[in-house]
Amino acid sequence: MTELSAADLIARLTEVVGAAHVLTAPDMMAPFTHGYRFGAGPAVAVVRPGSLLEQWRAFKLCVESGRIIIMQAANTGLNGGSTPFDDQYDREVVVISGMRLNRIDLLDGGNQVLCQPGATLHQLENTIKPLGRAPHSVIGSTTIGATVVGGVCNNSGGALIRRGPAYTQLSLFARVTADGRAELVNHLGINLGDDAETILSRLDAGDYTAADVIHDAGKRASDPDYQQLVRDVDAPTPARYNNDPRLLFEAAGSAGKLCVFAVRIDTFPSGGPSTVFYVASNDFAELGALRRAALTEFATPPVAGEYIRRDAYDLATKYGKDIFLFLKYAGTEKMQLAYRMKSRFDAFTKRIGLGDTLSDVVLNGLMRIWPNHLPKRMNAFAEKYEHHVLLRMDGDGVAEARAWLGAHFPSATGDFFECTEAEAADAFRHRYAVAGSSVRYRAVHHKRLDNLVSLDMALPRNVQDWREDLPADVPAKVEMTMAAGHFLCMVFHYDYAIKKGFHWHEVEADIIAHLAKNGVEFPSEHNVGHLYQAKPALADFYRSLDPTNTMNPGIGRTTRKRNWAN
Repeated sequence: MTELSAADLIARLTEVVGAAHVLTAPDMMAPFTHGYRFGAGPAVAVVRPGSLLEQWRAFKLCVESGRIIIMQAANTGLNGGSTPFDDQYDREVVVISGMRLNRIDLLDGGNQVLCQPGATLHQLENTIKPLGRAPHSVIGSTTIGATVVGGVCNNSGGALIRRGPAYTQLSLFARVTADGRAELVNHLGINLGDDAETILSRLDAGDYTAADVIHDAGKRASDPDYQQLVRDVDAPTPARYNNDPRLLFEAAGSAGKLCVFAVRIDTFPSGGPSTVFYVASNDFAELGALRRAALTEFATPPVAGEYIRRDAYDLATKYGKDIFLFLKYAGTEKMQLAYRMKSRFDAFTKRIGLGDTLSDVVLNGLMRIWPNHLPKRMNAFAEKYEHHVLLRMDGDGVAEARAWLGAHFPSATGDFFECTEAEAADAFRHRYAVAGSSVRYRAVHHKRLDNLVSLDMALPRNVQDWREDLPADVPAKVEMTMAAGHFLCMVFHYDYAIKKGFHWHEVEADIIAHLAKNGVEFPSEHNVGHLYQAKPALADFYRSLDPTNTMNPGIGRTTRKRNWAN
């Protein structure tokens, strides 16, 4: 280990990446040290390498100087695992952001791609769309600029039916060995040389050919089993969850315990034009019957089946309007820039004594002037029905869904309509705005709230009554509740705004303990972050990747101490 003061470390990092890309001012670091929804903490510097070789040199320097390293992509995580988390570390923290490294290489005519750390799902979607291909996920966190590498490292899922959570066994990463050395491991299945600097220099330059790419049938670049799992609606376990050992392999599920330079993943044939059916009911069992039919009777599996409960619909209408309008008129590609600008503004207002919620209060006030932005048929259903499902079908599945829905609706408790193209786009934008709306609610009403409890849960596939289930004493502690999720795979997101006078951590623990008795797994797709306990298999996986506990220590509520000391 090389003894370096913070000033000396910053000077050395500056030599590696340039002065403009070593951030030390709190306002400039804020977008990297504050989580999208949850978590914040100090860092001695934020480093933004401009090449894979620079990332390696910065990583190696931080390892050799004994610093904690938090590898960060787009910082869109919801459970605090993408940033420092408070100030209870035993070493200084350096954040290394990979967002300047956004190259995507097409392999095998686009059947696979190689993605660097900053390549986003939205970018990937646009890159392969002309080839008639699609990524593993084209909705969900795609909207807020999430990266491919971040998704793989967190086994992210989203609204998946056909393809499964982000997963690969083909990656290029660096790790910290048990004796404290930085070591590069090339498991991409691409011949790039033998030493770290040669491998990364060649990859930076795109200096490889199709002959260098090895196609090994034994190495997976996607999850091969998910569609079978999700269709097994009588299984007593969830379809997907982050503590599932099935999808833990090197970079996949590593949650910041490795420094990942590139991943190689599969792409998939595009399904072509799709149709969205908007289905709503006051009887949960009606929608449960739709789920079972779509997964077991339809020959063509759905593309997506998104759930919105009426409270989430109303919350996003009032507190997610600016997100919806920004997506509609500015586009997904501008969303990450908007979040960074807001984060810097919030850091500035906090520094001058105005708090860090002024932007939320102002934006929400302006949005109250804007007229209702949602399609009339959706609003009519929201007034009439509690449970809403957006069912997207393509190919022969459109006729299958149309026939099934026509035979079962309208009923005494439910109905459906077939969306126009504009309605379909607006329905899914509204679904995306749900998560941001609860964060906005907390910011606007923070004076009377303790905090948000945000639960990311996977219910068993055989569950019949999938409605909210809370301990008897919890509702009195809650001011606002919202529920949404990925209905067909029984993955739900519940947010609870906890009133002042109660401790949100205690409420969260009570709910998790209550639901875990019924086979519910936490979390389902957002990774454990600093909110959830890593179960033994996941904690053991983290220790195997990072024996010195240098990388993102404390993840999954594990120890933050060097060498995993208790």
